[in-house]
Amino acid sequence: MPPSNKRTLIMAAAEKLFTSRRFHEITLDDIAREAHVGKGTIYTHFRDKNDLFFQVTTSGLDDLCDLLRLRVSSAAPFAQQLQEACEEVCSFFAKRRELFRMIQSEEARMAFNHGELRERWMHRRLNLVEAMADVLRRGVSTGLVRADITAEFQAELLLGMLRAVTRSAGNGVVDPQRYSLMLDVFINGAGLGPTGGPEAPTGVLVE
Repeated sequence: MPPSNKRTLIMAAAEKLFTSRRFHEITLDDIAREAHVGKGTIYTHFRDKNDLFFQVTTSGLDDLCDLLRLRVSSAAPFAQQLQEACEEVCSFFAKRRELFRMIQSEEARMAFNHGELRERWMHRRLNLVEAMADVLRRGVSTGLVRADITAEFQAELLLGMLRAVTRSAGNGVVDPQRYSLMLDVFINGAGLGPTGGPEAPTGVLVE
């Protein structure tokens, strides 16, 4: 088997096991058995268990970035692009619940890490923010999204809302009603206008 395939098997096994039990309860022997490789093979690709965990999570962020860049049609109307981007994020994490939990765990750990590892984490995380920001910039260019707030900040907010909706999906399926409400709040805001309905700031997409 090519080395790249073994690395993929190891990462898939780790992704599965790291959410079935606590981190300290899982050994590299467990992962080797799950991946059907020798323990020494793991050390060929990863320094230790912490490195394996980190690389699984950052690889997951890279996968999601690729989906956003490849599957969201830049030729479609902005409302459709935004819908597609949000659906890709929710679908990705619904299918890979283990990875979603791992990313949450690693993000919390990185909050207390101020070294080179945190810099590597932030670089990959910002790549995801930038991928979503690219979608929002298309809305800015057509006057459908506010230009007075950076696309990066809006992307951070949207990704946070998508994480919250996904986190509440206990069975791995996002409630369509909650998803639609989340998107409506992001697009139109939660504030009430003079008529008692939502009042969107100038330049925000209103469907």
